Amino acid sequence: MASTADFKNGMCLDIDGQYFYIVEFLHVKPGKGPAFVRTKLKNVTTGRVIDKTFNSGVKVDEVRIERRPYQFLYRDDMGYNFMNNETFEQVSIAKDSITGVDFLKEGDIAEVVVHADSETILYAELPVHVVLTVTYTEPGFKGDTATNATKPATVETGATVRVPLFINEGEKIRVDTRDGSYVERAK
Repeated sequence: MASTADFKNGMCLDIDGQYFYIVEFLHVKPGKGPAFVRTKLKNVTTGRVIDKTFNSGVKVDEVRIERRPYQFLYRDDMGYNFMNNETFEQVSIAKDSITGVDFLKEGDIAEVVVHADSETILYAELPVHVVLTVTYTEPGFKGDTATNATKPATVETGATVRVPLFINEGEKIRVDTRDGSYVERAK
């Protein structure tokens, strides 16, 4: 059990049987009335963000979670199969529980968030930026750079990314897995 005085960003709470992360919080002490804590909470399973207000000093259930590195092995009809790098245990994770799944390729390391007490997997997330090779894109034409023009490019995982006109096939690019946007050429 934790109280509202223990709140910090990233803390995981059990509210009505669902797990929520504290995105941000603010202790408010109005001139009149009791103090309270205003929070933004992100649902672990759905990703939805809600606003919730707690009275100051209220006890809440804290959930102990751990982040572990898992390596992506392969995909089958059961889901995406990962291996724990320390115990070599293999687990299958559903597509909905993986952030940035369109940019996942064999051998990539993902952070898997596990409920520490029950050892259940909550979700997996890729690193913020990954390096991928462009497998197909239309050639860019000289003189088309008057504006910030982009073109679609297919990367090695099969996902489509909007890239600048100077990117050609075979080049390695850095992609943001949160929104699928082009970041830069990889060196």
